[in-house]
Amino acid sequence: FLTPIFFVLINSFKGKLFISNNPFALPTAETFVGLTNYVNGIEKTGFFTAFGWSAFITVFSVAAIILFTSMTAYYLTRVKTGVANVLYYMFVFSMIVPFQMVMFTMSKLANMTHLNNPPGMVLLYLGFGSGLSVFMFCGFIKSIPLDIEEAAMIDGCNPLQTFFGVVMPILKPTAITVAILNAMWIWNDYLLPYLVLDLKKYKTIPIVIQYLKGGYGAVDWGTMMAMLVLAIVPIIIFYAACQKYIIEGVVAGAVKG
Repeated sequence: FLTPIFFVLINSFKGKLFISNNPFALPTAETFVGLTNYVNGIEKTGFFTAFGWSAFITVFSVAAIILFTSMTAYYLTRVKTGVANVLYYMFVFSMIVPFQMVMFTMSKLANMTHLNNPPGMVLLYLGFGSGLSVFMFCGFIKSIPLDIEEAAMIDGCNPLQTFFGVVMPILKPTAITVAILNAMWIWNDYLLPYLVLDLKKYKTIPIVIQYLKGGYGAVDWGTMMAMLVLAIVPIIIFYAACQKYIIEGVVAGAVKG
């Protein structure tokens, strides 16, 4: 896992001709170009603008997924009706539908409804990310004793106060796990933004990196490697800061109760 990242890092400091000739060699006095690849990449791609749009889409999409799917899972778990069961299995079924089956109709619908912008992407990611998130939250909520919620209601809490004041703090491990999984997916996603966004106005980091590939297969490998390093650093920092919650959240979400 670490080896490809290491080779991307060392090649980001080498000239593009030397990368093609010997991609696995460490930089030497002859091949080392310092921060030239990083400066060229930022200038060519408008990296900071793309970084801003990627951050906007990722942060708000993950926040929306955690908020709405946790509330949905709480309802589906605690309300024992036929409609709730049907909705639950619809969320589960959505996980097995390949994206390729819906991408053309989805992109057409997004254009017709003017969702081809960053706020619209948040709504689309909420839809695509809800299946797994609802499944994980439902598994965890089933393990929460009803006595805790009944005690809150006896103290005068309504359902919303019970959820946000009692249930949501207990959901922290699963919520962080859901956040990590969705953040890594949304931050690195290329296909959905490419299909939906108005690329004349909005570009995410994967899209601007792809633009470094020229015609007839020509690629400025040094610049591309530098931009890849800048692209993966934020998500690695986020993952490293939250990774201790992943196993705890996954195991908790697997409990059937």
